Parts: sequence; structure tokens; C-alpha cells
Amino acid sequence: MSDTRAHGGYRTGGLWAAAGISFGVVVIGSGVAAFGMLEYDERCMQGMVAGPGPLLRTRNEAFPPATVCEFARGEVSSLDDWSVLGPLLWLALAVLVVCLFAALLAEWFEPRVGAPWVRPMSRAEKLNRTGTALFVTGSMFAMLYALAGWKLLAGPSSACSTGGDWGENAPTTVAYSFFPPQATCRYTSGTTSLLTPEWLASLTAQSAAPALVAAVGFALAWRRRRAERRTADAADPADRANRGAAATAPGPDPKETA
Repeated sequence: MSDTRAHGGYRTGGLWAAAGISFGVVVIGSGVAAFGMLEYDERCMQGMVAGPGPLLRTRNEAFPPATVCEFARGEVSSLDDWSVLGPLLWLALAVLVVCLFAALLAEWFEPRVGAPWVRPMSRAEKLNRTGTALFVTGSMFAMLYALAGWKLLAGPSSACSTGGDWGENAPTTVAYSFFPPQATCRYTSGTTSLLTPEWLASLTAQSAAPALVAAVGFALAWRRRRAERRTADAADPADRANRGAAATAPGPDPKETA
């Protein structure tokens, strides 16, 4: 009986559809932008890209993916040839974040049935739905963390030299952190650099947020489901006792009935 009892759950199908579409736009658009970065810094250095004044330096930006050539009186970006791509990526990212967190936060609540955006939903179904969301977001975080921090997990003190045949010129790990997964490496020449690209370390840390929100929703659904089952288990013995008492109760006397 408790498995089929309906409670309320928000209709989040539209939010998940919008999040999926915007995620696809971000992935495809970032791929196009990354393709435009190829050899763009060399083109700036060779004078193939005109800018305001002499070239000072070049840098790469994580999002939207772009190579920026800094000139004396301004900057020129590899995204300048795709004037709509940059704003489109920012818009798609905003839609993705808003819809994703709205869908995940909606699982925290159990609204009353009757509103147009609420549908009947058993607590068992709610538990399955929040479990799926936690599995997807948690898997994404685990995948990114493994990609960014596998050298730290193999051995933080030797993370900078892991996976390379350095011989006697192995770099040393000056400092490291597990969250975000990052380390500072010092080479024998005296120069230092980061072990993990900044954009990857930042993306890994940010991916923990939806996984955490999904985990809270799953914990709330599991707690409500457990409380419901305990209530049902406590009521079952009483129901059986009532049914047993009704079955053993003496019926009316036929003589009195006559």
C-alpha cells in the first residue's frame, strides 16, 4: 500500500530537456572555438593577425575557448571571426546552470498534488529519480577528478614526476591540494608550473556542486521513503490483529435471527 501511495513531485522534464540541449550547444560550440585556436598564437607572432600596435604577448582563455593576442593598444581574439559564438556559449552556459540546479533543487521538496506543475509520484519513484540524478552528476565529477588528479592519487609527493621518464632531472612537487586537484611543480631549471591546467582544475571543483545538490535530494528522498516504510510496517501488525479478531468473532445466533 505504501509503495503506491501518491505524493507530489515537480514536473522537471522540461528543465532536463533544456539542460541537455544547452549542454550540447556548449560542447559543440566549445569544439568549434577550440578549432579556431589552432596556431592562432603563431599567426599573431608572424604578423598574420593585425592588431592595434606591436604584439606584447598571447594567452589562452578557458571559456569560451580562445587565444587572445595582446597588442600595445588592445586585444584580438580567435573568437573575433565568430562574432556570435562567444555570446551564444555564455547564454547556453547560463541556461545549463539555471535549468540543472532548478531541476536538482526541485527534488528536495514534496509539493501538494493539484498544481499544474506538480504530478502524483510515489516515494519509491522519487527515490529512483533522485538516485539516477546522483549517479549521473556523481559520475561526471568522478570522471573529471580522475582525469585531473590521477597523478595526485598515485602519490602526491611525486605527482609532478609521475608518468614521465625524467631520469635525474625529475621535477619536484612544491605544493599540492586534493581539492581542487592541483600541484605546483619546480623543474631543475628553477622554473615552476602547474601540474593540472587551471581550466580543468576549476571545472572539476565546479562539477562537485551539482553532485552535492543531487546527493542532498537523494538523502531526503531516502529518509522520507524509510519513514514511510516504518509507518507501514508498524501499521501492518495492527491490521492483521484487527482482521484476525473479526474472523474469530462469533456470528449472530440463528435462533435470535429467526
